[in-house]
Amino acid sequence: MWLIVNSGSSSVKLAVFDAALTEVAQARVTEIGTGGPADHSAAFALGLGALAAKGHAPAGFIAAGHRVVHGGAGLTRTTALTPAVEAAIEAAVPLAPLHNPPALKGIRALRALCPDLPQFVAFDTAFHATNPEVAVRYALPLDARAQGLRRYGFHGLSYAAIVRKIQEMGSNPLPDRLLSFHLGNGCSICAIHQGRSVATTMGYSPLDGLTMGTRAGGVDGNAVLELAARHGIDGATHILNRESGLLALGGHSDMRALHAAATPGAAFAIDHFAYWAIRHAGSLIAAMGGVDAISFSGGIGENDHIIRSKILNGLAFFGAVVDVEANLGHAPVLQAPSSRVAIWIIPAEEERQIAIEMHDLAELGEDRA
Repeated sequence: MWLIVNSGSSSVKLAVFDAALTEVAQARVTEIGTGGPADHSAAFALGLGALAAKGHAPAGFIAAGHRVVHGGAGLTRTTALTPAVEAAIEAAVPLAPLHNPPALKGIRALRALCPDLPQFVAFDTAFHATNPEVAVRYALPLDARAQGLRRYGFHGLSYAAIVRKIQEMGSNPLPDRLLSFHLGNGCSICAIHQGRSVATTMGYSPLDGLTMGTRAGGVDGNAVLELAARHGIDGATHILNRESGLLALGGHSDMRALHAAATPGAAFAIDHFAYWAIRHAGSLIAAMGGVDAISFSGGIGENDHIIRSKILNGLAFFGAVVDVEANLGHAPVLQAPSSRVAIWIIPAEEERQIAIEMHDLAELGEDRA
């Protein structure tokens, strides 16, 4: 059995995959430090206890794999956890202050509870390591760039899983130029050329790019500085990450609530979301020199036919023609017969992607530090 761990600041999700890499059990612990368990160590004890009650005790685990949002410039593939790798994750904390610290707490809590269990780490930034330098370098002075100020990109485990799943679809060879939308509370798009990321909308942090649930997406740097001048750095950070996006435009961070609200503000928020998705998509298509297929994943991408329709209609001049009935029914294949572009709904399976990559490394003998 393989244990997959996703540690957040106030929650821990544990998933167990069997020898066939099929998920067989799950446990989730929430409200860490706010009425629930006191810390991540207590949360892991509860989560592992819940899995044991389902017949999956830690003694049966081969290894554990952790999702880590940021690997910096150096950690560009799933790897066995070593002291050097752990130190590199720690060094990347300034790049992801909201995400990497909980991952480290999860790593250390599990080590304390299961000291003999091999651990692996998988990074949301890793898939984008193939972006060309011209795509990732900001036009900043050298000393600023030396401090790690560059584009990284995120949702990489989702995109890696999508590439794998397309390859597993016998009737659909991997398209040369794939435009992949990951649309949920956090949103990004990736240009995937011959299976490799060449451009993506998120940048130095997950804040950049599309309009999101509570994140502003792309904002001019001087506007950010003005917010910081008015509200302080912490205040501006909170506004841009927690009070902006769909919430600021339409009063709700959830797309379903915006559809239900049917107010002018909600309608504008929906249009804003679609407009910027189309506009960024055009840029990514240019980075690939065209588009052969489009995929949708994430809660919005998989379940919101209105958003898919708006985006696809905006990309019709690239030859994308949606089948209206297939889209209404959330069918796996969405293109009309006249479409020059394949269009798919492909759930990402990020946890399974970690399990697969961890299994493959263990098979190569990289299962222990």
